Amino acid sequence: MRAILVAGGIALIVTLLGTRLAIALLARRGYGQLIRDDGPTSHHTKRGTPTMGGTVIIVATLVGYFLAKLATMRAPSASALLVLFLFAGLGAVGFLDDFIKIFRQRSLGLRSKAKLAGQTLVAGTFALLALQYPDDRGQRPASPFISFIRDINWLHLSAALLVIWVLLLIAGMSNAVNLTDGLDGLATGASMMVFGAYTLVGIWQFNQSCVVAPGAKCYEVRDPLDLAVVAAALTGACFGFLWWNASPAKIFMGDTGSLSLGGALAGLGIMTRTELLLLLLGGLFVIITASVILQVGFFKATKGKRLFRMAPLQHHFELLGWAEVTIVIRFWIISGLCVATGLGLFYAEWVAGG
Repeated sequence: MRAILVAGGIALIVTLLGTRLAIALLARRGYGQLIRDDGPTSHHTKRGTPTMGGTVIIVATLVGYFLAKLATMRAPSASALLVLFLFAGLGAVGFLDDFIKIFRQRSLGLRSKAKLAGQTLVAGTFALLALQYPDDRGQRPASPFISFIRDINWLHLSAALLVIWVLLLIAGMSNAVNLTDGLDGLATGASMMVFGAYTLVGIWQFNQSCVVAPGAKCYEVRDPLDLAVVAAALTGACFGFLWWNASPAKIFMGDTGSLSLGGALAGLGIMTRTELLLLLLGGLFVIITASVILQVGFFKATKGKRLFRMAPLQHHFELLGWAEVTIVIRFWIISGLCVATGLGLFYAEWVAGG
């Protein structure tokens, strides 16, 4: 358990101090955010705010995790390393996207096909590796079953279908966080809550694992405690970054941060066998993504009419006149309710199971 505290604490300190240095460095080099002309006009005041702050989150998480392993003299697990690979790999795709936006002065960054190709390469590698590395009990990092709170035994997938399922989950969650990252602190705060939830899930799964406490209610998860360490490092990194990213934001995470955080959420959901529960824990991300899908579908079906004034959903409320801080806090409340409901179901299943 000490590793969880060390990882979260170090990641928090690194982002608190490192983000301040990053703001000064990025501002001096002129690495500022570009604002799309078709977005809310109030966002034009944010033009030039340093971006690519997600780099600090990635560095802080990696430093927090590996120093925690060093402090406890424990070797990293395959599950944790794979989640960190997915996290950093999608962060690299996002970094390239941010880099193009800044240096080519093109607000859309990477072309959609190139961005999708990068995400698919990283996610596909993760999916294939997650089916390897069995432990002494034959448990692999990823399961061939679709899961809710545990594996759903009648939803067994072939290796090919499993890779496709993992690709869809990772692409969906990484893009969902990316869509949510439109207001100061919104995606950072919501992500922090979900990572905090996964810290608790990992601790509980370890305490009730089939290795520690075999029985009808035990969890068949390969490395639950080490996944909790990763989640704690991510929670601490987001917490420290939020200090500087809260309104008025001194720095934005950019696609570097949003794609990497979304990938980490998907990775934790896959490794802890809680893939469908992730859709509830990350309910805010799902709602915001659904608003974009509904907007596009309604626009095409009605030949030009709009369901919302603007999508994603947070911009709809901006155009209704809501203050940015009000939207962020109310959306955080929604995120908190989703996390609380998800954790409640997770615990209730254990109480009622057996």
